[in-house]
Amino acid sequence: MDMALEIISWFLLLGGGVFCVIGGIGILRMPDFYTRTHAASITDTMGAGMMLTGLMIQGGLTLVTVKLVMLVLFTIVASPTAGHALVKAAYAHGVKWPDKEDGGD
Repeated sequence: MDMALEIISWFLLLGGGVFCVIGGIGILRMPDFYTRTHAASITDTMGAGMMLTGLMIQGGLTLVTVKLVMLVLFTIVASPTAGHALVKAAYAHGVKWPDKEDGGD
C-alpha cells in the first residue's frame, strides 16, 4: 500500500477512535437524558464512519470494502434515526426537558 494511503487510513482510524471516546465521556458528563442522547448519537455516527472509512482504505478494492460501504450507509441512516426515535419515545413517556433551574438552557 502507498505510504500516503497508509497515513490517511491510520488518521481516520485514530480519529474515529477519538470521536468514540469523546462520545463515551459525553454520556458520562452530560447533565440530562436529552443531552446524553445527543452526545451519543452524534459521535457514534462520526466515529464509526471515520473508522469504517479507514478500514476501507486498508482493505483496498475487495469484497470487504463493499461490505464496509454497506455498513457505513447503514450507520449513516440508522444511528440518527435511532437517536430520534429514542428521544421521541422518552418524551412521549414523560421524561421532562431540563428547566433553567436544573442547569439547562
